[in-house]
Amino acid sequence: MTRGEDAPAGGTRGRRKALAVVAALLLAVATALASGRPSSAAGRPAAAVEPLGVPFLPSPHPLHVTIDSMVAVSLTVEKGVTIRLSDGTTRVTNKYTFTKLQIRSHMNVTQRADGHTLVIDVPDEGSLGGYDSAGKPETTTMWGNITQVCVRVLFKICGVQGLLDFFGSLIPLTAGAEEFAGDIYAIRTVDDHAELDSTDNPVHLPGTITVTTP
Repeated sequence: MTRGEDAPAGGTRGRRKALAVVAALLLAVATALASGRPSSAAGRPAAAVEPLGVPFLPSPHPLHVTIDSMVAVSLTVEKGVTIRLSDGTTRVTNKYTFTKLQIRSHMNVTQRADGHTLVIDVPDEGSLGGYDSAGKPETTTMWGNITQVCVRVLFKICGVQGLLDFFGSLIPLTAGAEEFAGDIYAIRTVDDHAELDSTDNPVHLPGTITVTTP
């Protein structure tokens, strides 16, 4: 499981859709489910909860994601989305959808929860989504909040995540960014057009996964 993002693409055979989920999220969910904490949402009115379309509920401990340099292709933003977490609580967060997230330089994913620290490190290039071998677009969806992002025009301008969320809620954006940081509850990458014999893998994250405990 710790190499889920680099698994042979043949594992997608026999599925109508080729679903590839970042391995860190699987471990995060297993940890949250094992904790068995009661819901703190009891007694409150039921929220309108966004169905994530992934085979698990995300952990209440988000993944902290940083990317030194990246390009997001056809990014759209839906603000104020309520999601349910594996401990029964809900969060109001943003939903980011894009055709491709191209990692130009160094992606790091860190989660600290329930006595363990999980780190995924992609030192160079990688990608989530893109286009399959038939030239049809894949889709990556990310639920969470961007806490820092910089863009470079004539010089680097940081702290523009509010503008990104605003314009991304109006029109699809394709833009490069630097010093990205965000707290992310779930990531889903899927080839929406996969055939039964498809061997396309929409996740390419060549790097390392480590888990440490005290």
